[in-house]
Amino acid sequence: RFSKEEIKDLLKAWIAITLAFTIVNVGLSLGIDFVIGFLISGLTVGLGFMAHELSHKFLAQRYGCFAEFRSFDQMLILAVLVSFLGFVFAAPGAVFISGHVSKDQSGKISVAGIFANILIAALFLLLVFLGNPLLKTIGIYGVTINSWLALFNLIPFGNFDGIKVFHWNKIVYVGMLLTAGILLMVPGLLSL
Repeated sequence: RFSKEEIKDLLKAWIAITLAFTIVNVGLSLGIDFVIGFLISGLTVGLGFMAHELSHKFLAQRYGCFAEFRSFDQMLILAVLVSFLGFVFAAPGAVFISGHVSKDQSGKISVAGIFANILIAALFLLLVFLGNPLLKTIGIYGVTINSWLALFNLIPFGNFDGIKVFHWNKIVYVGMLLTAGILLMVPGLLSL
């Protein structure tokens, strides 16, 4: 189930992070490159963002909790502004969970979003090998963005997923870290 506010917040966050990644990759122009970049970012970043947040939400709900995404509007504005400096700092929001969860459940809820990004990165990797230049570009971008999102969320402090995964299961944490790191290196290795 989704409330109207949650849908609004998901769309707002999707648009803002899509814009931020587009600015970093193609700049801010009114040309066709910006439109194409925005569409590719919307697909690759949007799919990763939505899968990440909804994985948290649906698993928390499966454990009997109330869970809804809320955007952090100031962070969305900051993400767009910082993108003009050439990088993205994306903390678009979070799934807020109410209800009792055990340490084990908390770890699994946290790793669900990271796993979603790793899975999506691996699926985008398949596009790279289809022989179509546009699909290869989308694939490389999708691998890079989603493995980066997984690594970013593995930061082991504050309210990041990484701290909960680390405290829950260090082996899973290291496995996710290595997998996301390797996936992040693949596009560079393919261009050699």
